[in-house]
Amino acid sequence: MVTTPVPLRVAYDAAHGGRWTSLRGGGREWLWRGPASGRRDVRPDGAFVDAGGLEECLPTVRGLPDHGEVWSRPWRSAGPGTVVIERPTFTLSRRITDDCGVVVADYRLAADPGHRFVWAAHALLGLSPDARLDAPAGTPTRLHLEAAALLAPGTWPDGDPWLTGPWPTPAGLTLDTFGPDDGTALGAVLLDCPRVQVNDGDDRLTLELECAGQPRSTALWRNLGGWPTDGPYRSIGVEPMLGAAFDLADAGPADAAVVPATGEVTWRLTISAHRIH
Repeated sequence: MVTTPVPLRVAYDAAHGGRWTSLRGGGREWLWRGPASGRRDVRPDGAFVDAGGLEECLPTVRGLPDHGEVWSRPWRSAGPGTVVIERPTFTLSRRITDDCGVVVADYRLAADPGHRFVWAAHALLGLSPDARLDAPAGTPTRLHLEAAALLAPGTWPDGDPWLTGPWPTPAGLTLDTFGPDDGTALGAVLLDCPRVQVNDGDDRLTLELECAGQPRSTALWRNLGGWPTDGPYRSIGVEPMLGAAFDLADAGPADAAVVPATGEVTWRLTISAHRIH
């Protein structure tokens, strides 16, 4: 068995939230495209339109505004591969390169010291039912509240926004395999987990997040035809994250990124692909 690198190329749409529209290599498109229309007509802070791709979520994922402030606004160009968005409380810049076939996205957030935020690369992937997510066994994993309906009555702690258990089976739910649609949908956050690998047939996709001094996680959105209730479909999100909670409003002192005295936070997302022959 031989594993060889597969060069990746990325495309994005700066005018519509900086959304990544393609992550392609070896004849495969990794980003899923959703059924929702109207993505290009979204107004700032409007209802989220699930068009697929990779959305930049900041300063929250869930909560208000839904999926954050930056996905629904235009970003401006600031040089080759570089885009910027300015908001009243922060400025975010992103530079993407795909030299040698490895995609590297470098981010810089400038804000007042003490500014708290959650960021996620909300990547929805087109995966087969045989795909699996590899992460270190035993990683503490937070199930979010929608998972309560899948557990035995009385399992969920009253009033808590999440329940924590070890990967890959927190509270007995198997999360590392996806399988066919079963009518469920849940979100989870793998804590202190900056690197994961998606395995789908002979293809491997590795996502790694680097950021000094901030909580690094991987969020999982595992929708196997359980959402939305009025027209469910299948979508799988594997989402490198700064922070440890989907909703900034739920984030305790250690659950959000915090701008230090320097007034900025920088981080790097690296995505690479390989194929087994």
